[in-house]
Order: sequence, then C-alpha cells, then structure tokens
Amino acid sequence: MEVFLIKLLQLMLAISILVLLHEGGHFFFSKLFGVKVEKFYMFFDWKFSLFKFKPKNSDTEYGIGWIPLGGYCKIAGMIDESFDTDQMKQPAQSWEFRSKPAWQRLLIMIGGVLVNFLLALFIYSMILFYWGDTYVPVKDMTGGMKFNKEAKALGFRDGDILVGTEKGAFKDFSADLYRDIAAAQQVEVIRQGKTVTVNLPGDLNLLNMMKAEPSFVRPLLPAVADSVVPNMPASQIGMKKGDRILAVNGHAVDSYNEIIDQLDRRSDLLADAKSPADSLKVRTIPVVFTNGVKTDTAVVTLTADMRLGFTVQSVAGLYKPYTQEYGFFESFPAGVKYGMHVLGSYVDDLKYVFTADGAKSLGGFGAIGNLFPSTWDWYLFWKMTAFLSIILAFMNILPIPILDGGYVLFLIYEIITRRKPSENFMIRANYVGLALLMLLMIVANLNDVLRWIGIM
Repeated sequence: MEVFLIKLLQLMLAISILVLLHEGGHFFFSKLFGVKVEKFYMFFDWKFSLFKFKPKNSDTEYGIGWIPLGGYCKIAGMIDESFDTDQMKQPAQSWEFRSKPAWQRLLIMIGGVLVNFLLALFIYSMILFYWGDTYVPVKDMTGGMKFNKEAKALGFRDGDILVGTEKGAFKDFSADLYRDIAAAQQVEVIRQGKTVTVNLPGDLNLLNMMKAEPSFVRPLLPAVADSVVPNMPASQIGMKKGDRILAVNGHAVDSYNEIIDQLDRRSDLLADAKSPADSLKVRTIPVVFTNGVKTDTAVVTLTADMRLGFTVQSVAGLYKPYTQEYGFFESFPAGVKYGMHVLGSYVDDLKYVFTADGAKSLGGFGAIGNLFPSTWDWYLFWKMTAFLSIILAFMNILPIPILDGGYVLFLIYEIITRRKPSENFMIRANYVGLALLMLLMIVANLNDVLRWIGIM
C-alpha cells in the first residue's frame, strides 16, 4: 500500500504541474490578446467543484474539480470540450475568441503545447545542471552481455561486450541501445578479446525485442551473492555473502541472469498447480553453491513468488559509473539536445502502436503511475515529469478534433482558404474527437486492468 501511495502521489503531482502549466499557456495568450477566460480549473468540475473563487474585478473563475483527469481553460467565444453553444448564438463580442484574427487564435491554441514542450527542455536542462549525466558506458561492461535465443540466432554470444553499430558507439544500457541494434546492419562486439562484427538485417522489431522474456540482451551479472536476506530460503540452506550458485533445479547456471530464467520457468509451472501440494512440489528444487573451497547441494523451498532471497551486485556496483557534469549555461543546449532526442525516439516508436502487440502495450493511468519509482526520488520524478510533458505536448498537437492540434488544423485551413468552418461542423468534429479519445482511454485503462489480473 505504501508503494502504491508513493507512486500515486508522484503521478498526481506531475500531472497537476503539467496540466496547470499547459492550461496556463492558453490563459497567457488569451489574456495577451484581450480574450476573456471564463474558467481556469485544475481537474474537471462536472456538476460540482471541490474549490472555486473569483477575484474581485476578474472575469475568470478559478477552481479545483473532483475528476482528476486533467483540467481546462474555458475561453469565451470558443467551441470546446464543454460544448457550451449558448454563447455562440449571441452576437460576437470584441473580447471573444471568435472575434480575434486567425493568427492570434492560433497562438492561443498552441500556447499549452508550447509551454509543455519548453517545460520539458527546461527540466532536462536543470537535471543535467544539478545532477549531471551519470551512466555506466557499455564499453566498460567487461563482463559482457547475456542474450536470448533470438539474439543468439542472429550471431550474438553470451559474454560479448557491445561496442557500437555502423552509426556510432553505444553510450549506456538503455532503450536507445535496443533502438540502435534494431536499426543496425552491423554491430561490433569484443568476443574473447577479439573484435567481431555481427551482421543484422537492419529492421528488427523493437517492440518484440523489448518485450521478449528473457530479454533480447541484458548486462551479464555474476551468480555471486552480494547479500543474503535473513530467514529467507537462501539463508536457511546456509548461503553466505560471496557464495556462487553453480546450478538450479539440475541446470548449470553461469550468471544471475540464468538463475532468474530458471526460476521464471518454475513460475510458469506454478500457475498450473492444482493444489497446495502441487505448489509445494514446484517450489521445492535443488540448489548447488560454493564458497570457492567447499561445494554444497541443498534442497530449498522457494518463496511464494519463486525467489531464493539473495541479491547480487547491480551494474552500477560492478562497474564504475561515469558522470558528465554541465555548467549552468552548458546545461541548456545539452538539455535541448536530450529533449529533442527523447521526442524523436517517442515519435519513432509510435509506429508500433498500430500493430496488434502495440495496441496491447498501450497503458492508462496505472501504467503511467508504475513508471514512477517506488521510493520518492526527485531525480527520477523530474525526469519522468519531463518525459510526460513531452508526451502531453506531442499528443495534444495531433490533428484530432477536440485536441489543440485539431483546432490548429482548422485554423490553418481558415488562414489558407479565408473561410471559417461552420459552428455545426466544429461541434460534430469535437464529438467525433471526444469519442476517439474516450475509446483510446478505455482501451489503455482496460489493458492496465487485464495486466493487473494477469490476463495480459
């Protein structure tokens, strides 16, 4: 429950910041051009609000709604998601959105997207200024990588040290490494001290690579206990820090990765257990381990979640991390470059959404919340907030009616043809856009539920 609350609070805080500033962008340009803003709300206030106030001599009512799905800025003389058309039946006033030149209305509509995009670049810049860029270079991972059978069929071998592709050297072990391999025709590795080139087709399916179990590639971690949890199966059979596991359930293991693979295979059998006795049988396995002098074989009963109860050193513990530091002024171009790279990668990955597996990978609020860490970490919080800000900016500029991009599309049409779309057309278009968005939200959040109950 504590982990759930921490993730929920981080999600709520991030969404609140992003929505507040997004709507603030619309608000700023509206006020700049003399357009009246009737309501400025965090969250939606259908039927009632949690809090509201209207300053003296102000045209705007500020408030907090009770439905935490975003927020809105109700601009006078504009057909928006409220579908309030009563005002549109009255003669146009000089302070209304519809009375302003198309270029001013265009700036009002892109104000939210612009703020979210600039906010993301600013956050990335400040992250680099305050924390720097810390990572373990892939070339320094001298223990090499562990590959699944699909990767081995392409020519990779366990223990290969990844160097780079024909487009350049790998930086760190992240999603970018997967993207580089997926698009590569040649990958250079160091194998047993020699440089070897692995030839690839250049169009591997990135989604399949990242979803594969076991993973297409992951850092090879030694099967050596760094710590043993008291009163857990590993400690009960006498394992100590520094012990190396040699075999699990009769299968020789050469790394911690292979131990996890073997335990995951037992987990699949556990799902088919019909009784407590069947479950106990699946969870009871032999383990061979050594301290370098003495080798022991013990029969152990795994925990209900199929774990032994020991940890190994992480990548950051095995290898010395490198930190690139940035001065205040240096951080801005670096932050812009990083943000543009994140946006480009996100847009490129969208092509997988239109596949069957891609649709299944869509996630709603649950999936987004799980992206936040289980403990409060300001570095990860701000990095995730910047990422969400870029997503919000990109999604909102898509030319879908009811989104900012839909209004921008109609305004560009008006500027080119010098003709405004009719109010009836705008209303119908917004209804269509709302239906599409609701369908997308239902699918995304249904996927969350199906993943939670174990169907997906």
